[in-house]
Amino acid sequence: MPFRLIGNNILPNSCPNKYQKDEFLLKFIGKERFSTIEHNVTRWAEEKGIPISLRGIMTQSTRAHRLALKARKIGGQRLQTPLVSAIFKATNQDGKDISDFDVLAELAEESGVMGKADTIEFLKSDELEKEVNDLCNAARSKGITGVPITIIDEKWAVSGGQSSDVYIQIFKKLAAAGVHAAPSPFPSSLVHTCTGDGSDDSD
Repeated sequence: MPFRLIGNNILPNSCPNKYQKDEFLLKFIGKERFSTIEHNVTRWAEEKGIPISLRGIMTQSTRAHRLALKARKIGGQRLQTPLVSAIFKATNQDGKDISDFDVLAELAEESGVMGKADTIEFLKSDELEKEVNDLCNAARSKGITGVPITIIDEKWAVSGGQSSDVYIQIFKKLAAAGVHAAPSPFPSSLVHTCTGDGSDDSD
């Protein structure tokens, strides 16, 4: 499910100004919160051996989401997964502008989704824009305010990069509740959020 951290009202798709990530985030969330996020992201990246950077171009992600959805429609996860990985690397490691037609076209071609010309033609259209907007709005309506997040069985939402132990605890709870053998006791729209220690904070 696509999710936009920054709304179009704050950062439009065709914004004429290009912002540096750190400058934009400092203005948008403040120095204290930015420092905390930068510290946590840097520490996590070092632990995992992934060179994530909060530097580079800050742009709206709608076009990248549209392209990822297009890849899924063309070839399912077989095409979508390598494209999404390439997009993440481009923005989080290389600091590239993932709203730029040429950047996305190159990523699409390298990932085997579409050629550059076809990708640019697609991006210049409004194809799948409504679908992406609807999916982003649906995520917000479920109370999702950040990523990454994993939703399990429409009832549990695991925020952040969690260990396998957290997922094991959730699967055990779901199995004990017999949710697959009987109707769920919860409303279909209810999403329980699991905290980092595996506890349920939905009460």
